[in-house]
Amino acid sequence: MGKSLKEIAQQLKDADKKVQLIYAFNGVGKTRLSRTFRLLVAPKDIDAETEGEENSGVKIIYYNAFTEDLFYWDNDLDLDAAPMLKIQPNSFTRWVFDIQGQDQNIIANFQHYTDEKLTPRFNGEYIKKDQDGKDVKVEAFSEVTFSFERGNDERSDNIKISKGEESNFVWCIFYSLLEQIVDVLNVADPVERETNQFNLLEYVFIDDPVSSLDENHLIELAVDLAQLIKTSKSEVKFIITTHNPLFYNVLHNEFKKDTFKKYLLKKHENGEYDLTPQPNDSPFSYHLYLKTEIEKAIKTGQLQKFHYNFLRNILEKTSTFLGYQQWGALLPKIDGGGSSPYEARIINISSHSKHSGDEVAMLTEDDKRVLRYLVNEINTMYRFQQVES
Repeated sequence: MGKSLKEIAQQLKDADKKVQLIYAFNGVGKTRLSRTFRLLVAPKDIDAETEGEENSGVKIIYYNAFTEDLFYWDNDLDLDAAPMLKIQPNSFTRWVFDIQGQDQNIIANFQHYTDEKLTPRFNGEYIKKDQDGKDVKVEAFSEVTFSFERGNDERSDNIKISKGEESNFVWCIFYSLLEQIVDVLNVADPVERETNQFNLLEYVFIDDPVSSLDENHLIELAVDLAQLIKTSKSEVKFIITTHNPLFYNVLHNEFKKDTFKKYLLKKHENGEYDLTPQPNDSPFSYHLYLKTEIEKAIKTGQLQKFHYNFLRNILEKTSTFLGYQQWGALLPKIDGGGSSPYEARIINISSHSKHSGDEVAMLTEDDKRVLRYLVNEINTMYRFQQVES
């Protein structure tokens, strides 16, 4: 018998786990679940994200499609002015920008997940005339314009970014907020914290922050998010939903089994739901797809650095399935019975660079040779079946 979304939300609340990871297809109701869960946890709280009110007793923050509603485009077609992304007044972004000064970190994260030449520019405070000719103050960090740096001191100003790029920009603001929250709450004594705004925070609900990311950046986002959550020392709990199998799998492999639960959310034709615990590492054979992608790149000579990310993902899931504690145990053995330190090191280095300045997409010929060798050896040793295209 199925359950209502409210009952599903209660199930998540009763689980009392540090991290809960949910996979659901698009259209099943992940965003509605995040809203239902918020109302269950804090039914009387002011919705600071949409109302813009200060609230030092917030119990839950969430990232979902409604978060993006805080940002809207002003194309100003009548005056033929520059298109700009406006930010509706709210306490959280004010705290991130005005108090914490996170604008440069947001820009760096955004460029990392999109294009290092695509540059957001935040406004400073200024006075403008309203429709009646009266002076109106425009708050700093309430407007964003974008330019594309072309090099040689040339750039295209005042461009309108894509919907996917906009989603990534909003995520980078939320992620910067989340970094600060974790840092603040890691101070054990509430009196010593720089703000009391999050003292009562119980939950962070994150719904699908991966729209339009390529697989390389998607893996990095998942790893970065997992690492941040693992640094959290407070009692705050995290619920993450996604429709992306790769994002789900990477997060699964980043968290320890005793600290999180994983589910599959299904919707029945009668409108009821099931939240089914997943006993295995993943409900997917996505590692077979990744293997196929690497083999295609080998055949076409198009191997790049992110293919080491794919290989690491394959090794992590295979090690879980076979009962190994570390994926390095699956690497080919050398004389003496151990694995090659070089092979493990190159996989680690190539799959965990965080900043765009450290990222070189192309591989050396030696790195390509090692990747081809590892894929061949792993196929031979563990007899992977071929995924159908």
